[in-house]
Parts: sequence; C-alpha cells; structure tokens
Amino acid sequence: MARSGKFSGGGGGLLQWLGLAFVIVLADQFTKVLILGYYRLGDSTPVTSFFNVVRVHNHGAAFSFLADASGWQRWFFTGLGVVAVGFMLWMLKSHAGQRLFSFALACIMGGAIGNVIDRVLHGYVVDFLDFHSHGYHFPAFNVADSAITLGAACLILDELLRVRRGR
Repeated sequence: MARSGKFSGGGGGLLQWLGLAFVIVLADQFTKVLILGYYRLGDSTPVTSFFNVVRVHNHGAAFSFLADASGWQRWFFTGLGVVAVGFMLWMLKSHAGQRLFSFALACIMGGAIGNVIDRVLHGYVVDFLDFHSHGYHFPAFNVADSAITLGAACLILDELLRVRRGR
C-alpha cells in the first residue's frame, strides 16, 4: 500500500491526529469513570424505548470474544492493543497529511488506547451503551468502541476512494 504523505500543511500534521486520539481517550475514560461511579455491575437505566445505559464488564474482545477464557486474554488483548497503537503511530507519522486516512487511524488509535487502559486498570473493558429492539440486544459497547468503528468505516471509505482515483 504505497502512500505519500507530509507532516504538515493542508492535510494536517501529526500533532493534530495525536490530539484527536487524545480527545477520544479522554471522552472514553471520562464516560467510563461516570459509569463506574454511578452504576453497579448489571445496573440499567432506560433512556428511550430502544436505548439503555448499563454497566457491563467485557473480559474478552469485540462481542465478548474469548470472555470466558481463563484470564490470559486480558494480557493478550492488552499486548495486541499496544502493538496496534505502535503500528498506527508509525503510519500516522508517515501519512499525517492524508486527512481521511489519518482521521481513521486517530479514531482507531484513541479507541484502542481507551480499551487498553481499561484492561490494565480493571482487567476488563467497561461497556455501557445498550441498544435494543424487538427483544434483540446489540452487545453493549462504549465510546472507544464507537471510535474504532468510525475509524474502520473511514479506512474502508479511504481505500475505496483511493482505488477509484487510481482508475
């Protein structure tokens, strides 16, 4: 994947993207501190007919993948997150001038750091956003997960636009 980028100028510099990741980490951790302070595990507050604020502990990864493992997954997912953040830092440094690509990486990186902090501090990730409809509950998630999802969608869009420009 050959990409050309610059450190500053019209596309934004590395510090801009690190700042965005930092804001995501702050928002994620602030909301989790509120949930941990005001909710006990399993508590739920209905907000609308399709949305609750809950307190859930996810010991696994996305959709509670490996949540029932014996505990090794905490450090595996922590290490994976640290390695991923290192790779994204390198990519951001190399391509900071590519706005959509860098925005996507900053969102994913901020979300990854937020969830790594949870794993290190608590041994689990705090989830609290619970959407449901007609008896179906989407797995609870948090601000970090939302940022990761937004970043992944933007990475896909960036690649589609890159391929389209290449034609």
